[in-house]
Amino acid sequence: MLPVLFRFTFTSLWTQLLLYAVAAGTVGYIAFNGWRGAPSVLDPKTGTLAEANSTDRLLRALGFGVAGAGLAWFGLKYALPADAFPGGKGEGIPLHTYGVLLASGFSLALAVAGRLAQDEWRQVKLVDGTWVNLEGMKKREQVLDMAFWVLIGGIGGSRLLFILVNWKDYAKDWTQVFSLGGGLVFYGGLIGAGVAAWLYARSTGMDFLRLADVCIPTVSLGQCLGRLGCFSAGCCWGDVAPSHAAAAVHFPGPGIAQDLLGRVGSSSSLAYSSQLEDSRFVVEATGQILHQAAPDAVRISDWVLQHGHTLGVYPTQLFESVGQLVLFVGLLYARRYRRFHGQIFALWLMAYAVLRSTVELFRGDVERGTLHGLLESMGSQGLAAAVPLEAWYNVSTSQFISLCMFAFGAVLLYQKGRRGAGEAAGGLGPTPSAA
Repeated sequence: MLPVLFRFTFTSLWTQLLLYAVAAGTVGYIAFNGWRGAPSVLDPKTGTLAEANSTDRLLRALGFGVAGAGLAWFGLKYALPADAFPGGKGEGIPLHTYGVLLASGFSLALAVAGRLAQDEWRQVKLVDGTWVNLEGMKKREQVLDMAFWVLIGGIGGSRLLFILVNWKDYAKDWTQVFSLGGGLVFYGGLIGAGVAAWLYARSTGMDFLRLADVCIPTVSLGQCLGRLGCFSAGCCWGDVAPSHAAAAVHFPGPGIAQDLLGRVGSSSSLAYSSQLEDSRFVVEATGQILHQAAPDAVRISDWVLQHGHTLGVYPTQLFESVGQLVLFVGLLYARRYRRFHGQIFALWLMAYAVLRSTVELFRGDVERGTLHGLLESMGSQGLAAAVPLEAWYNVSTSQFISLCMFAFGAVLLYQKGRRGAGEAAGGLGPTPSAA
């Protein structure tokens, strides 16, 4: 486990000025991309595309710049000390393995989605003696442009769902909603990114279902790397496994994990911190969790404190990472036999719902939100006692969302499938894919 690769600190004046310069340059680059990426405007009289005017470019650059400035403000507040930035936390910039893998997954997914979009909208025209896929190139640029709004929507949605799941903690101090700490939830990010993509598709006149068919397989590609980041951070961990289980892993406590330079960090994995506060009992040989003391059972918090690492748990992060890779490859292959727009999207909704619900059966992080926790937070202690934490019917928030998502995918597949033959007759055939 390598949670932090390197930590950049900004204690000297020149490093602080350098960070300010980098932040200003980043905001300027974001605004410039907004300016140059302004979409062409359709002339209703001639039916041709014309370049965006200066006013449209300026407004778009301003919107991008404001969003970039907001992100830069949060970053500077987190990294710089209070004497260099008002309200600064002075945490520096830790280069987390989780962040690197998450960013790598997003970038790789974006690159593949752009290539798939270019192949999807293939309309080759002869330009100056050369056959050029102008429409495909335009759609590729639009998909790359959409990535910024998808990123904003994904971060906002994932944070919002985390707050809703842990609403009782935030109700004590609502100002913590704006804290730089806290967690993210994949399903919240997926919903937020989906809403952002839908709004972007409407604003640009793109068929959302066709766009979703192109982009949704790449979500699994990105999440394949993202879950490896979860494994490195020790979050989204599995339930306690029997001591003889070959697949069991242990996550470290403080003073064990190192960075690339071999420096030992003071922070512990999230799995360790959770088990350190777990007052339940466990039979180590079988992995059975109990709420009362019993022969051969030991209190979980005592065990992890004594050993300096967690009990052996299932590596659910790796389970889902492998499943997401299989799902990505399978859907790329299925695109060759697509009969209607929205088919790949519907298949992904159903397949990922099954994958996620299955992995959830092995999850051990009760912090992610469960029916038991919801009943407790509502003061229904009696009902909560009837739904033990370890019960199979103690569904998690993610399992409930998966159930809704599977149903939506099935309805979409059925309704669109009935009209699929008509779309196929209208020119939708096997779609070339870029592997």
